[in-house]
Amino acid sequence: MPFQMHSDTQHPAPERALEEFVVDRPGNIISIGHHLTTTMQVRCVVRTISLSGAVLEVNKGLDIPQNFFLEILGIHDEIGCTLLKRNGTVVTVCFNMLISPDFLHHVQRLNFEEST
Repeated sequence: MPFQMHSDTQHPAPERALEEFVVDRPGNIISIGHHLTTTMQVRCVVRTISLSGAVLEVNKGLDIPQNFFLEILGIHDEIGCTLLKRNGTVVTVCFNMLISPDFLHHVQRLNFEEST
């Protein structure tokens, strides 16, 4: 039986998949320890976000774990993240799974609603 593709899943065009959106929202970096206990919580600012990752701003002196959850203020979900690079206060992370376009739209809309 040949491999069949299902066309019911809508994926963004490749040029939109990594499009970054400026949100400038406060958030928390939540470090997880043994048995999923919270070991540390650090405040951050989510500067930009895309379907695959985000750019955060944190205090220069704070250690950021390699893997953590990102909580964006006003959103009740946490996003699993992996640290890609850090340059001073700017931290670039990739999401462990692509976030849905609907979730990204919700983050953008929340930012827009507060600015009006």
